[in-house]
Amino acid sequence: MNAVPDPRWTPRVTVATVVVEGGRVLLVEERIDGRLVLNQPAGHLEPGESLAEAALRETLEESGWTVRLTDFIGVYQWTAPDGTAFLRFAFAATPLAHEAARALDEGIVRALWLTPAELLADPARLRSPLVAQVVQDFLAGQRHSLALVRAVA
Repeated sequence: MNAVPDPRWTPRVTVATVVVEGGRVLLVEERIDGRLVLNQPAGHLEPGESLAEAALRETLEESGWTVRLTDFIGVYQWTAPDGTAFLRFAFAATPLAHEAARALDEGIVRALWLTPAELLADPARLRSPLVAQVVQDFLAGQRHSLALVRAVA
């Protein structure tokens, strides 16, 4: 018997955190398919966690930084060149503490701080166009209350 494919669209849900301090943005340099690319601390929503919890977890796991979420930047829909659909929920945060000795997630080479101009100067180094768009929206003042993103028990 053949299984009937599910006709529902099922994008991958990701979170990203824009952390800014002293005019610089926290980024991670990661190796993807042998190439070094830049991204915000970001990753996939895991079962049982809220979007905010995922953003805090991914930021710590990928950068070693504990942060406090301050605002919701927005929701971003993007389809990768291979056809994979993504919904990215982006948050703004302030840094609280850094665990310099913490082992970072697999594939993450290092966390680094760049000015927005340095980040946007080489779009080919960005993991996806979402990286630039989220930072540009943040810099343009796009901020929303965290109450817009709610986990309901």
